[in-house]
Amino acid sequence: MATFISVPLKKSSEVDLVKPLSKFVTATYPTGEDQGEYLRAVEELNKLRKNALGRPLDKHESSLEILLRYYDQLCAVEPKFPFSENQLCLTFTWKDAFDKGSLFGGSVKLALASLGYEKTCVLFNAAALASQIAADQNLDNDEGLKAAAKYYQLASGAFGHIKDTVLSALSREPTMDISPETVGTLSIIMLAQAQEVFFLKATSDKMKDAVIAKLANQAADFYGDAFKQCQYKDNLPKEVLPVLAAKHCIMQANAELHQSALAKQKKRFGEEIARLQHAAELVKTVASRYDEYVSVKDLTDKINRALTAAKKDNDFIYHDRVPEVKDLEHIGKAALVKATTITPPLSQKFTDLFEKMVPMAVQQSMSIYNQRKADTVNRLLGTMREATNLCNGVLASLNLPAALEDLSGDSIPQSIAEKSRSIVQQGGLQSIEQLIKDLPELLTRNREILDESLKMLDDEETTDNELRTKFNQRWNRTPSADLYKPLRAEGANFRNILDKAVQADQVVKDRYNTHCDMIALLCKPENELNAAIPSANPIKTLQGSEVVNVLRSQLAQLDAMKKERETLEGEIKAVTFDMSVVFLTALAQDGAINEEQLSVSQIDQLYGAYNQRVQASLSTQEALLGQVQTSHQEFSSLKQSNTEANQREEVLKKLASAHDSYVEISSNLREGTKVLTQHNTPAHRSLSKKELWCSSACFVRKFLLFCSVRASRWYASQVIYFCTDVSAFFLYTLQPQPPQQAQQQPPARPQPPERPPPPSFTPQAASTPPTNTPLTGPPTSNPPPVAPPSQAQGPPYPTYQGYPGYFQMPMGYNPYAYGQYNMPYMPYQAVPGQGGYPGAPAAGQPYPSYPQQPPQQQPYYPQQ
Repeated sequence: MATFISVPLKKSSEVDLVKPLSKFVTATYPTGEDQGEYLRAVEELNKLRKNALGRPLDKHESSLEILLRYYDQLCAVEPKFPFSENQLCLTFTWKDAFDKGSLFGGSVKLALASLGYEKTCVLFNAAALASQIAADQNLDNDEGLKAAAKYYQLASGAFGHIKDTVLSALSREPTMDISPETVGTLSIIMLAQAQEVFFLKATSDKMKDAVIAKLANQAADFYGDAFKQCQYKDNLPKEVLPVLAAKHCIMQANAELHQSALAKQKKRFGEEIARLQHAAELVKTVASRYDEYVSVKDLTDKINRALTAAKKDNDFIYHDRVPEVKDLEHIGKAALVKATTITPPLSQKFTDLFEKMVPMAVQQSMSIYNQRKADTVNRLLGTMREATNLCNGVLASLNLPAALEDLSGDSIPQSIAEKSRSIVQQGGLQSIEQLIKDLPELLTRNREILDESLKMLDDEETTDNELRTKFNQRWNRTPSADLYKPLRAEGANFRNILDKAVQADQVVKDRYNTHCDMIALLCKPENELNAAIPSANPIKTLQGSEVVNVLRSQLAQLDAMKKERETLEGEIKAVTFDMSVVFLTALAQDGAINEEQLSVSQIDQLYGAYNQRVQASLSTQEALLGQVQTSHQEFSSLKQSNTEANQREEVLKKLASAHDSYVEISSNLREGTKVLTQHNTPAHRSLSKKELWCSSACFVRKFLLFCSVRASRWYASQVIYFCTDVSAFFLYTLQPQPPQQAQQQPPARPQPPERPPPPSFTPQAASTPPTNTPLTGPPTSNPPPVAPPSQAQGPPYPTYQGYPGYFQMPMGYNPYAYGQYNMPYMPYQAVPGQGGYPGAPAAGQPYPSYPQQPPQQQPYYPQQ
């Protein structure tokens, strides 16, 4: 019987998941128990990847379980982190499973910043390992047969799942091993082998020949389909095609053998002989063409014995006519196998490491919901505060309650004295002046962060456009304008916020300038304040007046209303609701979240009653203020009108208004300073994170551009060393270092492999030969070679023009550059103190002591 086909595993490069994921967790989630749990989960995820991909795996179910657990975790973590090229960029590198490499180059591999690519490759390895475990089973017992059929069906389902999802998971053409054509063929092969296992099980159980024949015929059909696909698409190793052809013939021969036994039972002896002859021809074809891949000796002997006996009986006894093979009735088919449906979790021991973390769709919906909720809260609080300011303004314009307290006419009203003490306790005029002084510097720093972030994107886009113009269709990476569109939109939003902040600051300054003198007066001691207020003659007749009592009652009602608003404001701020449960439920049921509908409905339910109470408070205030104004008119008509009294009342009005303005200005300035300075505020976190994303994205794009430059063989070791270490270096430089570690020496890392030193040169020496090297022949256009310097010159790796650190690579050091980048040949310069090699001989003359080259051969370097 032919051997079973198993698939080799893909190999992956090491990827550090800890640093980028930990950065995202610390930047997104506040410090606390959840953040610590997520950081520990990141460590576990990194360990899980190392166990699944960082070591050789045994052909055992436990090894397959590790791969399936890692795949399940990838499926669970994908919606919870923003894995993309312009956000959380993780580059995964995988080699082609079927590529064995070549003498002069490494194996084919693909590196993509896509978690879908990682999932696809991990699932491929799970399917490949399942095929190896199945092929390693002992098929002489029922347990081995059942296990083999199970794993082949799992492998078939996994390869089929990759076929359906690989193009959508990758942003570019995949490697040959995971292309839809290849994995589609592998899925059919695995299904055929599972069907063959069922055929073997039926044979060992001695089931009816009719059933066994149908099972074998179905397996032959599967193998035939796989053979056709391999024949049209040369995408699998060359050893697979003959095995599939042999298996097709073998299973068809088995079907004919068992169908012949059925014909014998029905006394159709001619049909029996015809089917046995067809089976014999099939195994003879296998033995002649595919003998090095399979062995059919036992099956051939079995068919020949049955054919000899059938012919003997028919010749001596039955004399039945032997029909043609094409006239035989077709053997039926019975498919007992089915590709396993890939629905995570596939592992029996899977537990989500990030179970408490909600998916990104829910996080985004929560962010929008929180913004809607904050807008609603701000609207309610702003409405109440605006109404309170209006009430205070009306009372200040009427000099209430100071007018009722100032019936003596020569002492400071109690309300004015309390306002003065309150301002002094809050820092007085100096605190506001300091806050106003600090605002421009803080605002400038935030604007600098924003400008620097956008400048990074502008510079990177300019370089990308220049290279796109230069290389045209060969420059096929994502355009910067499309890649950074979300970052630019976010930058425009931040600029709008800063512009509004500038306008708000100017309004605050204008208001401060208006009330500055009166605020300074309130900051003075009580005796100076009393002396600054004009005195008036007492009106003792109003002290027991009914109008005064009515006004006091109305003012008391207004004070009670203000206290009620303070309580109501606290209740509104304290409202909490876990909207993530609603979004998770919607996502599980519908597969999508209608955030606007769910958020608006929930906000109306939470704040509907509070909105009614706010409107009722506004109506109450409107009615009370109307009553106060009416009572004040009566009160004013009873007061004796004189100039001193009017001046005193005017000053008291300004003092009361100055106090209200001081409280509001101080609150606005402190809140603005908090937003611009504290790192735990959402605005500052977002602005800092934007700067980090812009810097990260531009660095990665530059590095990918560097990796696309072809380096010479002499630079190969340096490039490999740099590529393996650059991700760790990049993440380390972005990680903020504590102050106490600033002076510590960084840990020493292993030195890169040595490389041959390149020759030095200077542009000035390009046109003149070195003076210290005697020429042995007539001068030519080719400069004489010299001994290499004792120390390497220039950068340790090639870089590219347009970025800092660019150095022109010497032509003698990069033979690949000619004809590609139009870079001029730079002649060598002799090193002082060292003699050069003999100069080049005349044109057409051979070098001394060197074999003469054919005259038709072109020189290696282009002539100047």
